[in-house]
Amino acid sequence: MIRLGVNIDHVATVRNARGESFPEPVAAAHAAVLGGADQITVHLREDRRHIRDEDVELIRKGIHVDLNLEMACTDEMVAIAKALKPEHACLVPERREEVTTEGGLDVAANRDAVQKTVSELKAAGIGVSLFIDPDEQALLAAGEVGADAVELHTGRYAGAQGEAAVLRELLAVRKAATTGKQLGMRMHAGHGLDYRNVWRIAALPEIEELNIGFAIISRALFTGLTPAVREMRDEMLRARELAGDDL
Repeated sequence: MIRLGVNIDHVATVRNARGESFPEPVAAAHAAVLGGADQITVHLREDRRHIRDEDVELIRKGIHVDLNLEMACTDEMVAIAKALKPEHACLVPERREEVTTEGGLDVAANRDAVQKTVSELKAAGIGVSLFIDPDEQALLAAGEVGADAVELHTGRYAGAQGEAAVLRELLAVRKAATTGKQLGMRMHAGHGLDYRNVWRIAALPEIEELNIGFAIISRALFTGLTPAVREMRDEMLRARELAGDDL
C-alpha cells in the first residue's frame, strides 16, 4: 500500500488572510482523515505565515493518525518537535522570501546542522525524513546523516512541459527512488503533485508515501475536503494497482 499525507497549510493561509479564527486547520485535519488520509502534514515556518503553534498542538491532540511536522533545522523547531512528539518530522530548507519550498535540502552543505537535528529528533523517538532533490549525491548525504527516510522533491517533474521533459524528470525520480531504497531508506515523494500527474509517481513501487497539499485544498473548494482527499487516494491506489503497465 502507498500512504497519503495531506498537507493542510493552505487552510491556515486562508484563515490568516482575513485575520479570522476560521477555517480551522484542526477541522480540516479531521475532514482529511475522514477522506482516508494516512497522516496529516503541516509546515511550521519560522515566520508562522500559515500554520501556528496552537494549530499543531490542537492537531496533535485531536487526530488519531500520524502527524508529520515539516520543519527547518533550527534549535527552536527541534525544541517544539521534542515537546510535540509527532510521529514524523521532515527537515526542509526554508527562506522567508519563498512562496513555497523551492527545492530540496542541501544536506552536504549543511551536514553538521542536519546531522545534529536528525540525532536529536531520533533520540526523542521521532522518525526523521529529509526533503531532497532526486539526486544521487543528495541521497548518499541523507544516508550518511542517519535519516530514516527521504522525501523526493517532485517539483521539476510536476512543472515539466512536454512529454519528453516529463519523462526525463520522471526517470530522475525513479532512479533516485531505486537508489534510496538500496541505501536502506524509506522513500517518500511530494511537491507539485496533483490529480493529473500523481499517477506516474504513485506507480513507482519504491515510493511508500506521498505528501500532497495545494492540489487537494484547491479541489476541496468545489467538492469539499473529504471527497477531495478520497479522490486523490483513489488515484494513487489505482496507479499502484496498474504499476506493472508502462509509465
